[in-house]
Amino acid sequence: MDFTSILLIAVYALLTWFLVTRFVPVKGLQNLSADQFKERVNQRSGVLLVDVREPHEYKAGHIPSAVNIPLSQLNNRVKEISPKNEILLYCRSGVRSKQAAKVLKKHGYDKLAHLRGGISVWRGPVKKK
Repeated sequence: MDFTSILLIAVYALLTWFLVTRFVPVKGLQNLSADQFKERVNQRSGVLLVDVREPHEYKAGHIPSAVNIPLSQLNNRVKEISPKNEILLYCRSGVRSKQAAKVLKKHGYDKLAHLRGGISVWRGPVKKK
């Protein structure tokens, strides 16, 4: 095998790994539509709404009552999230919230749901900070 073939195989392997880790469903994660998500958010009791986007994205507009715990900080801040609550996760498009769910699953959280399509499909009020 020449160098080009080996490089191509490595690139395909990395691309496959990336796609699988980003888009394969998370076991036990509920994928909610915008209407279902809004219904859960409005329950208020026993629900924690977590925006996993970065702080500058959060400040540009977030769902009222959401706490901002960026995916990049989640491992260090996981103790801020009570496992007693149902955790509702969202991001811009739904990809980071799925990744956040994987992190939380590893820490023993099991009542997890995320907004499929992220805040871009949200039809409720948005607060700018």
